[in-house]
Amino acid sequence: MSAAVTTARNRPKEYEVTVTEVRLETHDTATLSLDFGQERPEYKAGQFLNLDPHQFPALGRFATYLQEHKGRKEPARSYSLASAPHEPLVAITVKDEDYIPGFTRYPPLLSPYLVHAPLTGSRMKVLGFMGPYVLPDDVEERTDHLVHVVAGSGAVPNFSIIKDALHRGLKPRHTVICSNKTWGDVLYREAFAALERAHPDKLRVVHTLTREMDESRYGPGVRKGRISEALLEELIPDRATCLVYVCGPAITPWDRRKALETRTPATPRFMETVLGHLHTMGLEDKRIKRESYG
Repeated sequence: MSAAVTTARNRPKEYEVTVTEVRLETHDTATLSLDFGQERPEYKAGQFLNLDPHQFPALGRFATYLQEHKGRKEPARSYSLASAPHEPLVAITVKDEDYIPGFTRYPPLLSPYLVHAPLTGSRMKVLGFMGPYVLPDDVEERTDHLVHVVAGSGAVPNFSIIKDALHRGLKPRHTVICSNKTWGDVLYREAFAALERAHPDKLRVVHTLTREMDESRYGPGVRKGRISEALLEELIPDRATCLVYVCGPAITPWDRRKALETRTPATPRFMETVLGHLHTMGLEDKRIKRESYG
C-alpha cells in the first residue's frame, strides 16, 4: 500500500448504495451497478471498495460457522471497480470463487451471494475508495506504452484504468494480454472488442486460452496456452520505457502455510510466473505495478 499520508479527503468513507443492476458477464461472474444517490463519489480508476458480509442476514449463520472454525471474525471483502470515474454509476465485478477440497481451505462466503442472489433494487453499505493500483499522475511523462497482463477477474481494475485513460485522451497506447481457460470465461469480451475498434491506434487486446482445442476460430487476437515469456517478449519490445500492470491470482497465505507444513515449496501461480518472466526479460521492478488475489 502507498505510504502517502491519509487526509480527510481521501480517507475511505462508508456509503449506502442501491444495486440498480446485476449483469452476468460469464457463468460465474457478475457486474453489480451501484447508485450512490445525490453524492457523486470521487475515486481513481483501478481502486477497490470493501463490503462487510455481516450486513447480509442471509449469510449470518454461515458467517458464524466460518468464524467458529477460523477463530476470528470474518473480514470485509475487497472488490475492484469495473467502472471509470466519468461513468454515471459505480460498478464492481465479482467472481464466484471455487471451493476445491484439499486446495481451498474454506468455502467462499460473500462472492456466491453477490453473483447469484436477486440483489437488484436492494440496499447495501460499501466502504470506498482504496488502493494504489492506479495510473501515476505523470503517466504521460513516464511512458508511451501501458501493458496490462491479467488473468480471469484480474481484468477488472485494468478495464477501469483503460476506459479512464481512453476517455481522458491520455497519450500512452495500451496492450492487453488476457489469460483465461476458455472463450466463455473472458470478461468484458465484447466491451474490449468495441474499445479496440473505437481506438485502433491506442488499444490492442490479445487473449490466451488454456483449455480450448481450436483457439483460431475466435480470431487472430487469440492464442493458445498460458502467457509465456516468448509472448511477453513479442508484445513488449520497449522494456526500458513501458509500464506494466499485472493483476491475477497469486500464492495465498493458505498455500504458504501448507507448503511449510509439508516442507515443499508453494506452487507459483499466475502472479509469480508472470513476474518471473518480466524480471528475466530485464524489466525493472519500478516499472511493474501489481495487484493479486487468491
